[in-house]
Amino acid sequence: MTEIVIAQTTIDDEERANALARGAVQNRLAACAHIDPPFTAVYRWKGALETAQEWRISYKTTTDRLPELAAWVAERHGYEVPEWITLPVTGGSEAYLSWVAEETAPHAAG
Repeated sequence: MTEIVIAQTTIDDEERANALARGAVQNRLAACAHIDPPFTAVYRWKGALETAQEWRISYKTTTDRLPELAAWVAERHGYEVPEWITLPVTGGSEAYLSWVAEETAPHAAG
């Protein structure tokens, strides 16, 4: 069976979060994307302590589609160093995992 992963990024604009989520699903790079409610991020950037409001986007995809999804998000993101992490899915409903694999499979242009 195809390996399923969750890839995550964060962004400081709700409209851009929606565009990153919808675009990835429309392009079959992810089966679905969840956008978490805004949260406060505290981090060090270029020597200064920063605080920002961000939205986390979690993509459900396959390891086969992950490189293309990563490149697609990086091209459209806007941060100098966007968060990009992947989490392995070590189990789950076979029906759901199969659905993720089917929804991310590239389809021939018709």
